Amino acid sequence: MRPRSMTGFGRGDARAEGRTWTVEIKTVNHRFLDQHIVLPHSVGGLEDRVKKLVAARLDRGRAEVKIGLQGDVSLGVHLQVNMNLAEQYHHCLQQVNEELGLGYRIELADMLTLPEVISRQEEGLDLDVEWEALAEAVTIALEECDRMREQEGQALKDELSGRLQRFSRLIRTVEGRIPEVLQIRRQELKERIDKLLAGMDIDPARLAQEAAYMVDKADVTEEIVRLKSHVEQFRHFLNSDEPVGRRLDFLLQEFLREVNTLASKINNGSIAHLGVEMKNEIEKLREQVQNLE
Repeated sequence: MRPRSMTGFGRGDARAEGRTWTVEIKTVNHRFLDQHIVLPHSVGGLEDRVKKLVAARLDRGRAEVKIGLQGDVSLGVHLQVNMNLAEQYHHCLQQVNEELGLGYRIELADMLTLPEVISRQEEGLDLDVEWEALAEAVTIALEECDRMREQEGQALKDELSGRLQRFSRLIRTVEGRIPEVLQIRRQELKERIDKLLAGMDIDPARLAQEAAYMVDKADVTEEIVRLKSHVEQFRHFLNSDEPVGRRLDFLLQEFLREVNTLASKINNGSIAHLGVEMKNEIEKLREQVQNLE
């Protein structure tokens, strides 16, 4: 399985019972899976089924699903006569007619105008039958969207791999300059101490011990080791067969933490410049990782 981008588009069509279902799915970046389903009111009861089908294929991203239905979508109409109510109406009309001596002949048309004598009931679509066709269209759209997300994901992986190599080279460059930087730090420290303590009687061994301690505080070996480890973890996740976008994003936060520590421990112009380059690469890596599922 390739790493997948969160950006994709897919379309699917399916036909059944004289009707055609059209499904379009558009996905963009989002921290979690956020679905927006638009479908005809007559089949609104299928929304939850659509969401479950989408959630089974997508781990995160904003998914906009537009569902169209064409063809014979008219609902059946069923008319029903309430005979019990009609008899009561007829009895009441006869009573009024006799008591008032109207001599009026009650016609069928009089009965039909009375409320609820004839009721109208619309017959809805069979959702279970409609779901078979709709599920087919949604699946086709998801598969097409997946292919696009995988293509975009491979391009992102290539981009991330290249930037990770550049970041690794920066780590090696910093590592190669550390001995020289520490030697310069020792020499500068010695000269400053000699100047400050000129003419004072101090134990040379104790002085050397304190100087070594101060130089050791500037040692960034641990930060270099952890950065190398983070890079290997990044490569491992990048080749994983599962969604890793959130993991990579967290790992980049650790990248930045180590670089900041490294830069603060070594007050050196060349190292500071390399630190800025490393932060720049981390930011570019993060921009691309934000697009991965």
